[in-house]
Amino acid sequence: MSPVIHIFKREFSAYMVSPVAYIVISVFLIITGWFFFTPFFLQNQASLRNFFSLLPLVFSFVVPAITMRLLSEEFSVGSYETLLTLPVTFSDVVLGKFLAATGFTAVMMAPTLLYPLTVSVLGTLDWGPVLGGYIGALLLGAAFSAIGLLASSLTRNQIVAFIVGTAICFSLCLIDKMLFFLPQSLLGFFEYLGADFHFQNIAKGILDTRDILYFISVGFIGLYGANLAMREKC
Repeated sequence: MSPVIHIFKREFSAYMVSPVAYIVISVFLIITGWFFFTPFFLQNQASLRNFFSLLPLVFSFVVPAITMRLLSEEFSVGSYETLLTLPVTFSDVVLGKFLAATGFTAVMMAPTLLYPLTVSVLGTLDWGPVLGGYIGALLLGAAFSAIGLLASSLTRNQIVAFIVGTAICFSLCLIDKMLFFLPQSLLGFFEYLGADFHFQNIAKGILDTRDILYFISVGFIGLYGANLAMREKC
């Protein structure tokens, strides 16, 4: 695991000194803060419902912005060949970069812990759904990081990687909501494909193995696809 840890540290450190990363965090906190504080001021209601209900859609734009440079930048500047001369495998590179993106997503989420603390001060808070919501957010962030890494492995252009990653993540968020015209027998299948469906289940405080397996499967497909794309470019 030493090469994986080394790549993780390198990429995570790059996030910490990148102005783009802090711009992404700022945009994320502004958007989620708006969703949280708007009901508080307009409806006199302190609740995390809006925050968790819209988090998958926000992640579908923010996480691809985090991952868009991970491999496309390596291809663009030519450091990809240098990286592979080191004693690392394709799996080491993919896994190290994936862990860095997931770790940065967790750091980005950390300031939002002030939201449930605010609610608990103003009234009674059921911490079960809150804990479930943050566990779901980490699983969702990891799955979308894998998809973003796959998108980044397909092109040298970071903007194209962002657009492709966003399109896939956004589609997974809405797929179970836009197919109401299909026969009832097919709706269950497409509902299972929806990332928002599984996230909202966990956000209710219900840890179902089917929901956890879904995010693990999406993450595996994304990482496996990124691994294959890297091999094709070698």
